[in-house]
Amino acid sequence: MQSLVGYRTFTILTLVITGLLLFLLLLNGVRSETYDIKQFQLSNDTIRAVKTVEDPVKTEEERKRAESEVTSVYQFSDEIGDNNSSIVTSIFDYVLEVKAQSGEEPIENQVKELKESLQVLETAGVDLRFAEDALTSLLLLDNSKLINLSDLLSTSIRNIMSKPIRTEDVSNAKNEIEKRMRGNEEIPEIVLPTAVLIGRYSINENETLNDQLTQARVDQARASIDPTRILQGQVIVQEGQVIDREVYRQLGLVGMLTNQSSLKPIFGLILFISLCLWLVHMQMTKWHTDKKERQSALLVVMIILIMSVVGMKLISLVSDNFDVTIAFLFPTALAPMLVRSLINERFAVLVAFLTAAVAGIVFQEGYSVVLQMEITLYILFGGLAGLYVIQGAEKRSHLLQTSMSVAIVNLIFMAFYLLMSQSDFGLSELLFYGIAALTSGLLSGALTIGLLPFFETAFGMISAMKLIELSNPNHPLLKKILTETPGTYHHSVMVANLADAACESIGADGLLARVGCYYHDIGKTKRPGFFIENQMSHANPHDSLPPENSRDIILSHGSDGAKLLRKHKMPKEIIDIAEQHHGTTLLKYFYHKAKEDGKEVKEEEYRYAGPKPQKKETAIICIADSVEAAVRSMKQPTSEKIDEIVYSIIKDKLHDGQFDECDLTLKELKIVENVLCETLNGIFHSRIEYPQ
Repeated sequence: MQSLVGYRTFTILTLVITGLLLFLLLLNGVRSETYDIKQFQLSNDTIRAVKTVEDPVKTEEERKRAESEVTSVYQFSDEIGDNNSSIVTSIFDYVLEVKAQSGEEPIENQVKELKESLQVLETAGVDLRFAEDALTSLLLLDNSKLINLSDLLSTSIRNIMSKPIRTEDVSNAKNEIEKRMRGNEEIPEIVLPTAVLIGRYSINENETLNDQLTQARVDQARASIDPTRILQGQVIVQEGQVIDREVYRQLGLVGMLTNQSSLKPIFGLILFISLCLWLVHMQMTKWHTDKKERQSALLVVMIILIMSVVGMKLISLVSDNFDVTIAFLFPTALAPMLVRSLINERFAVLVAFLTAAVAGIVFQEGYSVVLQMEITLYILFGGLAGLYVIQGAEKRSHLLQTSMSVAIVNLIFMAFYLLMSQSDFGLSELLFYGIAALTSGLLSGALTIGLLPFFETAFGMISAMKLIELSNPNHPLLKKILTETPGTYHHSVMVANLADAACESIGADGLLARVGCYYHDIGKTKRPGFFIENQMSHANPHDSLPPENSRDIILSHGSDGAKLLRKHKMPKEIIDIAEQHHGTTLLKYFYHKAKEDGKEVKEEEYRYAGPKPQKKETAIICIADSVEAAVRSMKQPTSEKIDEIVYSIIKDKLHDGQFDECDLTLKELKIVENVLCETLNGIFHSRIEYPQ
């Protein structure tokens, strides 16, 4: 529990410290540029908008202008003219009807009857009132002239009302019909005022404003106006220009006045850093390995990330002195290749994305809103290219080849960038960007080669290249094994082949297992003659030793090997393999020999000191070591015998609890068993007996 709390505390402290460092390094990259200026002063700089924002004042002005240009919608109705003409005809019909019914009655009675008849029109909404003189003049007129006057008025009304008449045109239309009436000599003088009265009344507007359609046009015109925006990079004020009210308003709108500094970008940066660290933490928790290795890996990732950001900041500090984007010089694949070599590919992919995202903030310039996207993509593509090409790169020369591949990818992306930007670059600029892409790729490989030994030494980590170096037969310890214990050397090579194949089959580190096997029995060089593979034709010295002495010699070769490896400052993984490759297994031969001698012995005294295998690779080496020795000791190994002995050894170690402290599953054990059987059958297959 104490170790768990210690691991958690270490993880939290590492993430918090890294977060604070990242915050301090990235803070300047997210702060908006502001100016301490006042109205009606001369601008000392040419100020451009740092972001695109809508200008509501200008937008409303444009929409009002569009609204003012909308023509009103009027609707014409020819029914109004027909209705008014019918009313005039009805008036004269009433006059003729009264004259026909009244006969010889006095004119006063006829006027009275006509008034009563015309009240029907008033009830129908016709607001036309006649004086008694007007009615008298109509009653005194001959019927033929009345009919003629009725037709004349109706025709004139239809003629004038056949054209659109708006409210403002009504007065002119009334004057027009009056003019026609007064200019017509067929109209008797006595009824002329009455005819003019009827004609003027019958003329009114027949084209009215349609408010609904007009408003729809207004709304459509306003909607057709896009919001007026102050565009990112747009010049708001030129150097030496007076900062008037409008300029000052626009500066305030884009938040470029000193009194408008916002905390939003700072909170955004905190969220960004928190997200990055959370991803690292989640990746760390998903990684099934011991806590000490996770601690080292976390430190390495954080240091490489901070180191990358510092490198970016140094480049960005001098970038203003150049007319070209020198950020393209940054080694795109450095961080991912380092993490891939020191930890694993999953962490490397995560670091590739994180460094690319951080680079977008650090190299933010011009008028990019959040990230300098071309730099982000440039570093991301270069980093991923380095990861995919570096797979299987186990020599330093392979790293240089990988860096050339990264340089080619950088060149391709650079060509994409230059073509998409559609800028007219000169020959010198094109040459710079080409050299920058190549330099970035080559620096990625060169710096990875240069920095790997420091990380390996500082954190006790081991890379594939380091393992390849350790597998060189010219290594002093391997020479020692070969010259002093040739049998052990041959045994180690055989075990290495078995362990490598088995590890690869379940996704474990086959190279680590192979190199670990080369050194796992180096402790036997202390007393080489006491181990059967080195005795050749010599007598077995154990025949003249009591079991407890033989026990001590055999059991000590693991700890002796670990001491020798520590003395030569070998990686911890190799030391662990030498110390753990027997776990706490029982030395059965000498245990049973001691019991046969009649001695009282404890089983614990004849077990290896351990510890038990802590990793899959060590557990597989433990199996391969026993299997190789057992099969080699068989006189005539057959496929069935090999399968049987491999199964029994794995079963025995499993039941003995030798795999309890590593994460090797039963499914993986079955795969390992099959691979070991196939490999051993290939080595010890039956051969044709050639004739003498």
